[in-house]
Amino acid sequence: MNWKGVMPAITTCFDESLRVDHDFMARHCQWLLENGCSGIVPLGSLGEGATLSFAEKVQVVQTCGNAVRGRAPVVASISALSTEEAVNLAKASADAGCDAIMVLPPYVYLGNWREMKAHVTAVFRATPLSCMLYNNPVAYGTDFLPEQIAELAGEHANFEAVKESSADIRRVAAIRALVADRLEVFVGVDDAIMEAVGVGATGWIAGLANALPRESVELFNLSVGGDRDKAFEIYRWFLPLLRMDTTANFVQLIKLVQAQVGMGNTRVRPPRLELIGDELAKTQKIITDSLSNRPRISTRQAVPIAK
Repeated sequence: MNWKGVMPAITTCFDESLRVDHDFMARHCQWLLENGCSGIVPLGSLGEGATLSFAEKVQVVQTCGNAVRGRAPVVASISALSTEEAVNLAKASADAGCDAIMVLPPYVYLGNWREMKAHVTAVFRATPLSCMLYNNPVAYGTDFLPEQIAELAGEHANFEAVKESSADIRRVAAIRALVADRLEVFVGVDDAIMEAVGVGATGWIAGLANALPRESVELFNLSVGGDRDKAFEIYRWFLPLLRMDTTANFVQLIKLVQAQVGMGNTRVRPPRLELIGDELAKTQKIITDSLSNRPRISTRQAVPIAK
């Protein structure tokens, strides 16, 4: 498993009946890879995983795997209310053809370290696949501390990467200080990508890449390559959009950007609802203003595929 580069946490596209649009999702995966992304991460928070049934999740993994055909890894996000369901989903995702799994803490229950360690350990052991641990205390209320991450790394050979979304860039450096190169550290907060790379992040689980993959890949590559002036030129342009990844309604916002660039629609499953009124108008203005000043990328620009 090559834990490097820009891997979009993909949105789940729905048709007019709010059923999963598998045809579009397949084309979306292909388009993301054609525009430089290094992997596909379905079923996460941005993918509205909490609203998908077990069977739908497995079908989405199959769709993504069939679409990429081994050209890049498919990393299935594993989240559930119970440890048993998480273990079963990990096994089913492996059977469906995913290449790795991203392990989330359980929904709802905020356990202590002993309980959370037991949960992720069970999922790590469910398959031989390479595993990423997702740390997002802001969204899930469970905080995997650097010392705890190091402890897990010492006990599980297939634990190979961390998605660090605490929004505290010092965490990236702290993990690096404890485990050196034992784990790859991905940033999971879009508007901290340059800062995270500066202290050792080697990958990005990205949100706005769903709509703007070429710009995301270029920003990441310039940051990793040390060309900070060119990177910051893109970053400054991108920030109003990247900040949409860090709000409670980030799914609606990112799907709106996708719709604006012709790469998806704005449908979400309840309890989420599409934006309306002043919030919609303000968001559309931010998107329109940003896209009107879209930077020239030296490599091939992202081109929307047919819907």
